[in-house]
Amino acid sequence: MGGTDAKDILGLPKTPLSLTQEKRPRPQKESHRKPDGISREVYALTGGVAPLMPSIDVTHLKRRPPPQEKVTWQWLAFTNSARKDDFQLYHWARVVNDVPPTGDYSFAKYNKSVDILKYTDDEYENLLTDPVWTKEETDQLFELCEKFDLRFVVIADRFPVSRTVEELKDRYYSVNRALLRARAQSPADVANHPLMKEPYDITRDRERKRALSMVLSQSRHQEKKDAEILAEAKRITEMRLAARRAEEPDVSANEKIGLDKADGAVPGRSVSPSSNSQLPATAVAPSTLTMADYASTLASLRMLHVYLRTYGLEQMVQAASSAVGLRTIKRVEQTLQDLGVNLKPKVPTKTVCDEHLELRKEILTLLNLQKQLQYKESEGSSHREGSYAAMPDTPKDRVFASDPFSFGAERPIKKEQKRKGPGRQADSPSPAHKRPRKMKASDL
Repeated sequence: MGGTDAKDILGLPKTPLSLTQEKRPRPQKESHRKPDGISREVYALTGGVAPLMPSIDVTHLKRRPPPQEKVTWQWLAFTNSARKDDFQLYHWARVVNDVPPTGDYSFAKYNKSVDILKYTDDEYENLLTDPVWTKEETDQLFELCEKFDLRFVVIADRFPVSRTVEELKDRYYSVNRALLRARAQSPADVANHPLMKEPYDITRDRERKRALSMVLSQSRHQEKKDAEILAEAKRITEMRLAARRAEEPDVSANEKIGLDKADGAVPGRSVSPSSNSQLPATAVAPSTLTMADYASTLASLRMLHVYLRTYGLEQMVQAASSAVGLRTIKRVEQTLQDLGVNLKPKVPTKTVCDEHLELRKEILTLLNLQKQLQYKESEGSSHREGSYAAMPDTPKDRVFASDPFSFGAERPIKKEQKRKGPGRQADSPSPAHKRPRKMKASDL
């Protein structure tokens, strides 16, 4: 098959391509010289781009070991101090001048264990007796705690007697608190210890796990029903707040006069139409709708009894930003980023969440004050421009017309204003004022 047949099958033109299309000069690549100390393969992979991490100095790559050192690699046995037995393993080790390396295994430093308190028989008889626990069970509990580093889920699985995780935790921490209190010289010495400041509460831990299990095991129907209940609670809270605001008495006349004087208003003069009452609601005071949303969100969260703190923070932020626009929300987030504050706290404790919400409120107040200042400045500039435009001028309803009986003087006359009624047309001029038309030959 020839080339023309293949072109016919593919539907290509039979005319050969021009030389400019067939051969195009390729742009010459800039040649970069390979730096010294880097292998050709590494330089081909990186393409001359600077490494992300600092590289080793070139002089260090060219440095050779001193001639008196003989370095070899040998298959040697080693022991790990993290193991209690004398079990030996083998690995390749660097040997210099036929002297094997000494010391502990290099990774043994990562073996960290929990310090478990020990008690004597006398301390147990005098301080640690419990009608629910025997001494043998307590000894087994502390042995497993030392073996598994306080992993109570694993300890409960390996414990010979049927005990819950909460019961194991309660027994272990109660024994530790009793030992710390008995061995301290004074109560002030152990007052700041974590086990003394925040003792373990078995009832609270059980309630927490039960509530969390209920939240995680809800079906979609239950979630939908909870959402409807929260929406109804929010609506009821808004209705109550609206009724409470309606029952509040209005501001007295004296307070109004004081506010007018504070704003610079003079009694007896009309107030400018662009007064504080014309300001946006978000620029004068926090919106009542925002407060209603805030209160309803708090009420809905209290009805849940148990909720994740990150979920509560998101709901409170949405309630605080419900009455502002999207541009204002973006400005608040940009201000937080400028201050170096995360949009969502990394450690959402109660104190951190409260401070985060307070910071958002202060930023929103600052933006509202800036908006109010800008509004006042524009109002002042409009007042200044209006004072210049109020100068006396020639009335618009009077025009100047030349008097035929005066010598070049002008007299003002009133402009006739004819009002046309509906369907009334202007009177046609009298024929007497028109020049007679010339006779044409066709008229004869």
